Amino acid sequence: MARILVVDDEEGIRKVLRQLLEYEGHEVRVATSGGEALGVYPEFRPDIVFLDVKMARMDGLEVLARLREQDPSAIVVMISGHGTIETAVEATRRGAYDFLEKPLDTDRILLTIRNALQQRGLAEENARLRDEIESRYEIVGSSFAIRAVLDRIEKVAPTDARVLITGENGTGKELVARALHRLSNRADGPFVEVNCAAIPAELIESELFGHVKGSFTGAVTDRAGKFEQADGGTLFLDEVGDMSLAAQAKVLRALQEGVVTRVGGERPTRVDVRVIAATNKDLEEEIRQGRFREDLYFRLNVVPIHVPPLRERREDIPMLVRHFVEIAVRQQRLPPRRFTSEAIDRLTQLEWPGNVRELRNTVERLLILARGQEVTAADVERLVAGPQTTGSLPADLLDAPSFAEFKERAERAYILAKLREHDWNVSETARAIDMPRSNLYKKIEKFRLLREAN
Repeated sequence: MARILVVDDEEGIRKVLRQLLEYEGHEVRVATSGGEALGVYPEFRPDIVFLDVKMARMDGLEVLARLREQDPSAIVVMISGHGTIETAVEATRRGAYDFLEKPLDTDRILLTIRNALQQRGLAEENARLRDEIESRYEIVGSSFAIRAVLDRIEKVAPTDARVLITGENGTGKELVARALHRLSNRADGPFVEVNCAAIPAELIESELFGHVKGSFTGAVTDRAGKFEQADGGTLFLDEVGDMSLAAQAKVLRALQEGVVTRVGGERPTRVDVRVIAATNKDLEEEIRQGRFREDLYFRLNVVPIHVPPLRERREDIPMLVRHFVEIAVRQQRLPPRRFTSEAIDRLTQLEWPGNVRELRNTVERLLILARGQEVTAADVERLVAGPQTTGSLPADLLDAPSFAEFKERAERAYILAKLREHDWNVSETARAIDMPRSNLYKKIEKFRLLREAN
């Protein structure tokens, strides 16, 4: 059940409470004074403290304040035979969970304990979930390159300055954006993410600015856009380089004037939003090609942060591997395995075109498929470094029974590799391989290609 500390200078109260609480199955310790309670608390670590208000030498309110200094999460129930509104208010101000008057009512005591334990359980669950979220979005590394990123985050996060995050796919641009929000004065506000590459061009304006009922086919109700949803918080425009020029013009107005107008609407809405943008493109080149507005670029690029690729911070790979092992074991219940130093060395030598995201997926694959109790260099060669090849082509291609089948397999492997390289951004992949986007969609459907879970 629970550990409960009873603090009262009246022996009768201590005995009655101890008898009642032990009968209910709780572990009980008693203290006769505030000084004794302060000495017992760190060692006993009670779930709940019942603390008398009026005691000699050190009264309960002072003990309460000191207990809360020791442990801000301490659950303290004040008890008093001389209860006044002023005392109850002061106890609450100092962090008391509840205030009970003598003579104590058994049912009220048991109800208070039940509610307090429920609150503690919720608080612990929230803390656990918060830790999981923090570990999921933690920026891991001690290299000079990553420390430079962390230093810039610490400097710019407390301000409202706009930040443009650049870097290859899989380097952790979203992690940087979330760290900026978490360390900002807007941390209690919403963090709203928009993947500009994943939203069709004809819908991006509705997604960002909202729409009114009847403004286009399918607009059956009024809908707030991402700018309104992020009011008081942070709006993260991921892959901002893929945004249409029309949407860019509206984003520019929102940044300049602090107002947005829903698609089909006439009434502007004022929003208080910090915008953080990210891209894997060279926006200066996009400007030269006429695909990105120069004035928007200067609005977004107040403080630039470049996230280095993994190949430029190889010294972080051992730390990242340990981090991803801990996450996989805890969250995905994968078998815990130790990576040998030879396996780590081999992982450090690889190129990692998919960067940190690719490394995380690789760690999970090795934990699942490694043959022994440890992940060895042989496992890395077998499962990561690539399939066995004959000549310069993978064996599974050369095993094709006909030339037509060989072409099918090769085309599938090529398209899948390019989609992975561009983080499944279909528009970017289509441009890179010089294929119409509609044709690429058809190939994805033909070969039944599915994006792997991150």
